Amino acid sequence: MPVTVVTLKQIETQLDLIITRPPSGLFLKGNIQVPGDKSISHRALMLGAIAQGETRIQGLLLGDDPRSTARCFQGMGATISELNADEVIVKGVGVGELQEPLDILNAGNSGTTLRLMLGLLASQPGRFFTVTGDNSLRSRPMSRVVHPLQQMGAQIWGRGNGSLAPLAIQGQQLKPIHYHSPIASAQVKSCILLAGLMAQGETTVTEPALSRDHSERMLKAFGAKITVDPDTHSATVTGPAQLQGQTVIVPGDISSAAFWLVAGAIVPDSDLLIENIGVNPTRTGILDALAMMNADIQLENQRIVAGEPVADIRVRYSRLKACEISGALIPRMIDEIPILAVAAIFAQGTTVIRDAAELRVKESDRLAVMASQLNRMGATITELPDGLEITGNTPLTGTEVDSHTDHRITMSLAIAALNAQGITTIHGAEAATISYPDFTTTLQRLCNPDSPT
Repeated sequence: MPVTVVTLKQIETQLDLIITRPPSGLFLKGNIQVPGDKSISHRALMLGAIAQGETRIQGLLLGDDPRSTARCFQGMGATISELNADEVIVKGVGVGELQEPLDILNAGNSGTTLRLMLGLLASQPGRFFTVTGDNSLRSRPMSRVVHPLQQMGAQIWGRGNGSLAPLAIQGQQLKPIHYHSPIASAQVKSCILLAGLMAQGETTVTEPALSRDHSERMLKAFGAKITVDPDTHSATVTGPAQLQGQTVIVPGDISSAAFWLVAGAIVPDSDLLIENIGVNPTRTGILDALAMMNADIQLENQRIVAGEPVADIRVRYSRLKACEISGALIPRMIDEIPILAVAAIFAQGTTVIRDAAELRVKESDRLAVMASQLNRMGATITELPDGLEITGNTPLTGTEVDSHTDHRITMSLAIAALNAQGITTIHGAEAATISYPDFTTTLQRLCNPDSPT
């Protein structure tokens, strides 16, 4: 007999995920491998596309977002083999040699694709580009990268005075700047550094706190002259630069692992080993936050793979306690806050999350959506202007909830449903494929380990 029932139901164009938890409860045991890191996958495709020679990418995430990146750069002259997890081969065009596309470049749902790509497009003198995305992406703010690019001399037009896609870009010879970013954002930092590859001199980005540093690591590996000052949270690239194709091994994405970390921590008697996960210190805020909540988490088999720290992560059930999450920890776990909110429901005391207003301009307003949907299940969550206040030890009851077409909302609600009595139906569950195509299959296997999936 299955421990729990995890099924999918197609309703017109929408996919519902239905999770039925039996009255006797459940536990999760087993080994898990999660998809390749989304941030590293994007950057490997982009840098490979503008490098000289061949780049070989192993472990690439096969979600919708990296596919959008691949299509955009194929449209500008890069040769990219069929995407698969074993190896993708990218033949680049060289820095500054992106071709003017025959059609509009479509970034789909991927803010990373659009924002990082803008830095490259703006620095291609004499070429014209038009970029857009899906309904969600066209509503998300682009001014945070457009404004500093304009300071470098970029010509960009779009809705809302250039703050919303679709955007039109007339490539220019950009000038280097020292940009003091008002927010800690890897997308902002990466966009400006990529633009600086074609500028004559040093382009520097200084942030109020440390954001993820995959771009700096990978740019250095591809041959760019880049320096980092951790004391001032600054990164500097010297242009003009030439990049050389590399072999990139993509570790498992800690943002995807986070769902199983929380599942193992909140479902009684669980014991999970999540293998081959990138534990770059700019990304491990979720581990620090769960440690503050008394989670039983251990790093095993720690090693360095292609310049990135990697480990296997073991998580066992434990009684969690509330904490306050804010400040410099937030940029290191911004994508994991929705699933952390689920952990907080099952912690003793009241958890407060602050300084996370950035979540209001993601694929959805993740603060509002997580509060409303979890409260539908019986949680007690109060929205703050920049975060959430979550009352712990609140029992959940299965009901109908909505993903708002946001992949991280979908998966967070699914993990919450594992501890909810009865039946939970998550509408719009197809959104999970954006970053984790096999999420439902993995969930079915863990909940029912003795049956084929």
